[in-house]
Parts: sequence; C-alpha cells; structure tokens
Amino acid sequence: MRVVLVGPCGSGKTTIADRLCRRGVDAVAVGQEHSIVRDLWRHPKPDLVVFLDASLSTIRERRGSDWPEWLYCVELERLADARAHADLVIDTGRYTVDEVVERVLVAVKERTSSGE
Repeated sequence: MRVVLVGPCGSGKTTIADRLCRRGVDAVAVGQEHSIVRDLWRHPKPDLVVFLDASLSTIRERRGSDWPEWLYCVELERLADARAHADLVIDTGRYTVDEVVERVLVAVKERTSSGE
C-alpha cells in the first residue's frame, strides 16, 4: 500500500514519510504545494492520501516567524484538490510526530483490512 503525504511547507511531510518508511510503509511526501499541477499528488498512484494540515502559526514556529502569509495562502490554494480528495486530514500542530504516525498506521490497517 502506498501512502502519499501532502501539506504545506513545514507540515511534517518528510518527517512523517521517513518514520512511516521505517515502520515498513511505502510512504511518499509529495511537494504539491510547490506545483501548479493540481493533481500532482495522484502521480505516485496513492492507495491512501493523507493531508498534513498546519496553521500559519504552527508553520512559523517550525520555519521562522517571518514565514510569509501570502506564501502560505498560495500553498493552500495549490493543495485544495489534494485536501478535497484526502482520505485522512491531520492537524500536525495538535499532535506529536509519533501520534501522527500512529494515526496514519491505523488508517493503513483499516484500509488494508477492508480490502480496498
């Protein structure tokens, strides 16, 4: 099963993908927020799409207080299609990395056991 992670810069895509891979999950972080190709997230042929959400204040905590709001808004626009098609949306500002990973693993297990 391939898990595709999308979200704005600083939402934790690379970190979560890394942790999932270490747990034996085929996880890919897609830089959809950098592309005007609205369905770029579909290209790795996902079985499960996870949208890692993060507020501007969370992004600024992670990336620096000067992270531009205009860029954050552009990224959210570029991510709208991915978010609309996401199987799971997680606010990474509310959970630890381990908690996010566990939520994704539960979704993977549920998807696998349902035969999808």
